[in-house]
Amino acid sequence: MSPPPPLDSKRSFTYNVDMQQEQREERLKSRIREIARFYYQKGRMPSFSEIGEMLGLKSKNAVSKLVKRLEDLKVLARDEKGRLTPGSIKFPVRILGTVEAGFPSPAEEELADTLSLDELLIQNQEATFLLRVSGDSMSGAGILPGDMVIVNKGQAPRSGDIVIAEVDGEWTMKYLRKRGNSVTLIPANPEYKPIKPKNELKIAGVVTAVVRKYQ
Repeated sequence: MSPPPPLDSKRSFTYNVDMQQEQREERLKSRIREIARFYYQKGRMPSFSEIGEMLGLKSKNAVSKLVKRLEDLKVLARDEKGRLTPGSIKFPVRILGTVEAGFPSPAEEELADTLSLDELLIQNQEATFLLRVSGDSMSGAGILPGDMVIVNKGQAPRSGDIVIAEVDGEWTMKYLRKRGNSVTLIPANPEYKPIKPKNELKIAGVVTAVVRKYQ
C-alpha cells in the first residue's frame, strides 16, 4: 500500500485565508444590513452606543473601528458635529461587498445579496402609505422638502418616533415626546418651536422610512 500524498500546506493555508476573508466580509455585510434596517425603521442614523448595543460590540473602540471602516467604504459619513449621516446605506438594493474600481463581474453578481426595497421599507403593506414632505422642520433628521416618507398607521407610536399627527386641526410631522401624561411634538430644526396640543392630538402613523430621488 503506497503512502498518502503529502499535504499541500500552501493550498491549505490559502483556503483557510479565503474562508476567513469570506467570513469577515459576510459579517461586515450583516452589520451594514442591521444599520440600514435601523436607519429605515427610525428615519435616522443610530448613535455610536446604539450601534454597539445593536451589533453586540462591547467596547467603544470596536464601534469606532467599525464606523471608520464604513466611512472608508462610503457606507456612512459624519457631519460637521461628528454625527453619523447615511452614505450608500440609503440605497441598499444590492449588496456586492467592496470593489477597488470598475464593475462587478457577472459571476460576482450571481453571488450577490439582493434586497427588495418593499421588503426593507414596508413592514405592513395594508397599513402603509406615502406622503410628500413640504417644509423643513425635520431637516435635522435628514427629512427635506420634496422627500417621500413611508408611514405605518398600524404601528403604535412610541416616544422618540417621528409621527404624522393632527394637532388642534393642523397636520404636522414631528418627533413624539412623551413624559408621563405630557405629550410634545418636537421639530428637528431649531428655527421651529415644539408643539403642545391644546385641545386635541390625533396620530395618523409612524414614519418608518424616507425616500429621496436625486434624478
